[in-house]
Amino acid sequence: MAALPSRRGVLLGAAGAGIAAVVSPGVAYAAPSGTPAVMVTEQASKRILVLDPQRAVWDPVADPGSVRWAFSPVGDPRYRDLVPGDSWVYPAEAKVRVHRGRTYLLTTASFGFAAVVAYPSGRRYWGAALGPGDDLFNPHSIEILPDGNVAVACSTGALVRLYAASLGPHSERFAEVTLKGAHGLHWDGRREVLWALGDDELVAYRVGGSRVRPALTRLSSVGLPVAKPGKSPGGHDLFPVAGRPGRLWVTTSASVFQYDIGGGVFVQDFAGAAEIARPGVKAIGNDPRTGRALSTVPESGLGETWWTTKVSVHRPPASHTLVNGGIYKARWWLPR
Repeated sequence: MAALPSRRGVLLGAAGAGIAAVVSPGVAYAAPSGTPAVMVTEQASKRILVLDPQRAVWDPVADPGSVRWAFSPVGDPRYRDLVPGDSWVYPAEAKVRVHRGRTYLLTTASFGFAAVVAYPSGRRYWGAALGPGDDLFNPHSIEILPDGNVAVACSTGALVRLYAASLGPHSERFAEVTLKGAHGLHWDGRREVLWALGDDELVAYRVGGSRVRPALTRLSSVGLPVAKPGKSPGGHDLFPVAGRPGRLWVTTSASVFQYDIGGGVFVQDFAGAAEIARPGVKAIGNDPRTGRALSTVPESGLGETWWTTKVSVHRPPASHTLVNGGIYKARWWLPR
């Protein structure tokens, strides 16, 4: 995401004047059988939406059935102390995780909101507001660990925090390390490390201390591929490659890579690389069953420079369009 405007300048309405649908709402989309739903951070309406993968066009107003589930903390008393009217601006991350047999949405918003939300009830597992009402911290990604604690990456704050969320939904105790431009997080259960993506490097942290008083220690780091000498690579999205536990998706300002953990190298040898690897990708992920990937890149003419109305699907190429949307990231709904 680009540098954020002041709170006063936030655009809360729908993006632009609306788009013309290429296919009328409700028309079946020829996605392969078993294709998972698509989850998006929809910033124009300030919601997380889980959408029907069989529709080429999503129009929540004209076709409510295109939305399988939605989340917003605004007006929800379970999140009142997080002041979502101020902190839930520009939802920036959405992941689905299974923790101790229960499915959760992990989400952040750029003006301070971070939470783990039970699906489908919306019940609060844990939540915090970091500098609500401004982008001082800019929570950009989030991850839950096996012990129930929660890590949050803050890009503007240049830090990674590990909250003792296992103590309860309102726990404020945390450990903290600095990381320039912290944008992405992933817990690697095989190696028992927390991966974090910054502007210039991919870092592995060891989680120490105790469940109630956690600690983070940097174990190793690797510099991101540089497109131009002297220019920051601009690390952005970090996500596991589904079906390949030894690899991580990594996007930078210039392109999309997979990081081969065992080899310690960034590669572009994955299927569909010629189509997928392009500048400005905000989110990337793959579905191991169908072999398809999906991604988001900004489009011009919308309310913010980092928004899009389209979710790109790869292998073979296709796309979904969200009417009046302001999408930032998209993920397959694949509880893991």
